[in-house]
Amino acid sequence: MAEMDDVPMADASSTSSTPSEQDDGGVYLDNSPWVFLPEPLFNTIFLRLQPRDLLNASQCCKRWHKLSMDDYIWKKYFQAEFNVDPSIPLKRGAESWRAEYRRLTSNVPMVLTDILTSHSHQVLHVSFSHNGKMFATCSKDGFVILWNSAYPSTIRDSYDMRKLSWKYTQFSQFNQSDTLLLVSGVHFGSPHSTSGEIAVFTVQNGFTLKCRVTNRPYDIFGTWFSDQHLLSGDMSWLAHLVSTSILWLNKANQEVDSEHTPVRKQMYKFYNRNASSIRAIMIANCPWLNDDSGAKKENEVGESSSSGQKPTDEDSSENDRRAGNPLSHYQMNQDVDSDEEPAAEAADEHLRNAPANAASSRQQPPDHGDYAGPIQYVEEFRQEYDDSYYESSDDCLGDDDDDCDDEELSEGDDDLENLCPKYLIFSTGSKTYTPHQIGFKRITSVNFPRRLDPGPSLQERIALRDRQRELQNESPPREPNWNNYDEVAGRFDKVDKLIDLHGHIIGMGLSPDHRYLYVNSRPWPKNCVIRNPLQPPAIAQEIDIHVIDLMTLKKVGKMLRAHKAYTPNTECFFIFLDVCDNYVASGAEDMHAFIWDRYYGVCLAKYQHDNVVNSVAFNPRDNEMLVTTSDDYEIKIWRSLSKAKKLGIPPTARASEYRKNKVNRPPPQPHQYAGRSFV
Repeated sequence: MAEMDDVPMADASSTSSTPSEQDDGGVYLDNSPWVFLPEPLFNTIFLRLQPRDLLNASQCCKRWHKLSMDDYIWKKYFQAEFNVDPSIPLKRGAESWRAEYRRLTSNVPMVLTDILTSHSHQVLHVSFSHNGKMFATCSKDGFVILWNSAYPSTIRDSYDMRKLSWKYTQFSQFNQSDTLLLVSGVHFGSPHSTSGEIAVFTVQNGFTLKCRVTNRPYDIFGTWFSDQHLLSGDMSWLAHLVSTSILWLNKANQEVDSEHTPVRKQMYKFYNRNASSIRAIMIANCPWLNDDSGAKKENEVGESSSSGQKPTDEDSSENDRRAGNPLSHYQMNQDVDSDEEPAAEAADEHLRNAPANAASSRQQPPDHGDYAGPIQYVEEFRQEYDDSYYESSDDCLGDDDDDCDDEELSEGDDDLENLCPKYLIFSTGSKTYTPHQIGFKRITSVNFPRRLDPGPSLQERIALRDRQRELQNESPPREPNWNNYDEVAGRFDKVDKLIDLHGHIIGMGLSPDHRYLYVNSRPWPKNCVIRNPLQPPAIAQEIDIHVIDLMTLKKVGKMLRAHKAYTPNTECFFIFLDVCDNYVASGAEDMHAFIWDRYYGVCLAKYQHDNVVNSVAFNPRDNEMLVTTSDDYEIKIWRSLSKAKKLGIPPTARASEYRKNKVNRPPPQPHQYAGRSFV
């Protein structure tokens, strides 16, 4: 292509030819080839340029600027640069391919803005408040720390749980009103002890301990059921390799005036086989279960679940193909790039001047063979997604009121009335003790007693005991055969649906609208046979992310492998993942965290640490902020290029980007921690 200086322009004093005035204010010669150059040829030329070169060329004149805005050109750039399959259309609600290119270039968390080093041991988990103003971290040092999320992040409160005989903290979660924080941890004990506990703290007007609830095994974690009630678990053995898991509904405030006021209620009692148990419980708000269609689907699910204990593989499909990932449905009618228009010129300037977006890292970026591919989705789901939209209920997932009254939120049992239908979600197993199935239990209403039944008096209990002794002498009670589920099924609650992932489940996360469940799983070898439940099959180092539609309870696809784990199957632990409106992120054992675009399914970047990355979390009010925690004792906060520019942080310490076109790119700059904030 000719340089701009070579374009034949008429001199102001030239009289040898008749000039032709153009829209851009320049004067071309009548016989100039640029006047007659057709637009398709311009497109061919522009497609041979790098995006930053095209932006530079667009400043030449109005015609070139107009031609450079052709969305066909940016579609080709987008598909080539991010390796997006051509069959995936533009995301619904997106302004243009150019806007999407700008979003994945300037609005993805990429710049390291804070490194927090207050924990003195491995940092296991991070969680954000719903208003995005706080986040909490849990660590093997026994502390739970509450942070302010504004830049630079500072400690708001902390508590040493070792004072309560805790070995370490492992999980935290804010309630919907962001007034309480649930913290789950592990008790001191023998190496094989599974004893744990859940503590609830206030986060307004001081970090005060409100209640403590036993939780066993500790990898149930616990979860909020409503704003003032939480779920915990307990397990007891019935026979060899057979146990029962009981889930309890607990009040968050157990400081009551009367001993006859109940503070907990048994919710469900499940049957566990082959040394497995209920783990990693979650609650999803599912307003669509109120619909007749939802009830019909639920009935079909119940009929096919075979007493809730035998999983079906009807959800799997051999005809997966690449397609767009479903987004949070209540976001699809909103503007995707709300902050991009004011910053469009700044983003274009970044594309022109950045050295090909080379990432600064302690290691060389992965080669093309390490590229993480997009999500695969079944044809049936793709057709459903293209033809219809689902509007989620604001009653269940409404915005938080930052000025809410804490006293009003702590009222008795009002938050259990008129509940939004929910799914209880958990991991379990039927073939081996390692979790390899996702269980679902529908919850439509809860009857929490307002007063305890005092029961029989002491005299009545003595008489009842004597009567039982007489009956035992006449006919000894028959012990149930706990190994025969059909014989004892009436004593337990049934699971509505089981989905077998044929691998070890190591993490789960819900989309913001609670419509989709994302699951980290390390698959077993294909067609493996499990002969001993205490010896699970070998598991892959690669981690799959499965996507389950909670409206149909079907697997709608999975992400191709990108992140890895190396812990053996007998010691596998949780790798937490998080989902926001636009992105999915997950930790990994290869000393990196990873981020994918939810719709296009492409892996965008990986974030460096010096050890295993255990947990990640997006700011729910700002998808351009991501927090990662690691066994290297550090908490790292990553923000987008646009946010870093607003904060005045030079983007020298950056994540490693995944791009398809890596030819002729300058080498990464030396790694520096610019904008580093030690707390």
